[in-house]
Amino acid sequence: MKDRLLDKIADRTIVAGVVGLGYVGLPLAVEKARAGFKTIGFDIQTSKVEMVNAGHNYIGDVVDTDLADLVKSGRLSATSDFSFVKDVDFIAICVPTPLDKHQEPDIRYVRDSAIAISKYLRAGTMVVLESTTYPGTTEELLRPILEEGSGLICGKDFYLGFSPERVDPGNLIYKTQNTPKVVGAIGSEAAEVIAAMYRSVLEGEVFTVSSPSVAEMEKILENTYRNINIGLVNELGRLCHEMGISVWEVIDAAKTKPYGFQAFYPGPGLGGHCIPLDPYYLTWKAREYGFHTTLIENSMIINDSQPRYCVERAMHILNRHKKAINGAKILLLGVSYKNDIDDYRESPAIRVYKELRKVGAFVDYFDPWVPEFRNMYGESGQSIPKLTSRVIAAYDLVMVTAAHQNIDYAMVQASAKIIFDTKNVMKNIIPRENIEVL
Repeated sequence: MKDRLLDKIADRTIVAGVVGLGYVGLPLAVEKARAGFKTIGFDIQTSKVEMVNAGHNYIGDVVDTDLADLVKSGRLSATSDFSFVKDVDFIAICVPTPLDKHQEPDIRYVRDSAIAISKYLRAGTMVVLESTTYPGTTEELLRPILEEGSGLICGKDFYLGFSPERVDPGNLIYKTQNTPKVVGAIGSEAAEVIAAMYRSVLEGEVFTVSSPSVAEMEKILENTYRNINIGLVNELGRLCHEMGISVWEVIDAAKTKPYGFQAFYPGPGLGGHCIPLDPYYLTWKAREYGFHTTLIENSMIINDSQPRYCVERAMHILNRHKKAINGAKILLLGVSYKNDIDDYRESPAIRVYKELRKVGAFVDYFDPWVPEFRNMYGESGQSIPKLTSRVIAAYDLVMVTAAHQNIDYAMVQASAKIIFDTKNVMKNIIPRENIEVL
């Protein structure tokens, strides 16, 4: 099986499949098709399937012309019919792994995908999970489902591995194609073949580790590292505010050290599909071993409370200007979870939006990237259509909650009564009498 698959990889006769055509899956499917492999995308959302087959791009990091050309050439197609799994030699699972209402891992999308695949899995197929999850998922959850549903034996009839997605929406340098990849698989042959498949598609280096669990833990380490350090600067920022010190100036001074320090910055909280969620997967799994991840959990508490802290700061700012937050008109600038993208998953700005409304404020937002939002909790909103001096002047407070570059901050500063800048995007604007920074 190993030699046959390596030969098929070399001569580009592998048929690739990608389950889940979101921010991770669609770019991966495009890269596989660009590399010369016939690629089938699978998604239960028929709207996504129809858009792909029409050559329509709905993910910012995919080049529109690439998608349209690949569909037209027949190298890329999409379907909701999982029976086509029988036609593929390689299949990557790129489905969401959110948290449930109890802040515990919700792995139903991974489980359901594995069940759907198992019904049509044939001998000689590589299966790779890319969705971020707790260590042990590939071997403890996927393997039994795939073996029981297909009647095949892992390592003998099919190869199974884990390769964590590394997608950073809006990153102008690192995309799917040139970001290094990590592969952990069940057995050395599986690792060799799966790594060879990724090397045939990607420009970034491909590193193999000894098991899927190592690769799963590696991914959680990446994002927990960031969660902890952002928690540190968020807490330090609160202390610096009490002491009358600029945490931003402190960080700028610290990063002059050429070794042993990496700069992280405070903000209204954490958003996106990884950093706010991944530590919960680890702490949940750790409890199975009677282990408490104290440092990690403390950083999560700090970051989770940051939107509420920003609302408290807004309340004090308004009070100093003899205005109550109850009944105040507040405008948020940006609701995506990071600058210059349309992704608002787990956005802290939406948490701020919700918390402000809970205390009686009238809240609007402007975001050129997110004309409207509707999240999994049933919360929704719509951007005001245009940002003008007259519009800005009508609000009691303007809060900068995303560092979008296509906003005229000088105009905002000249027109606003009060500004609360949680992203420090207005640091070079003078005069600053009406600006307060997180």
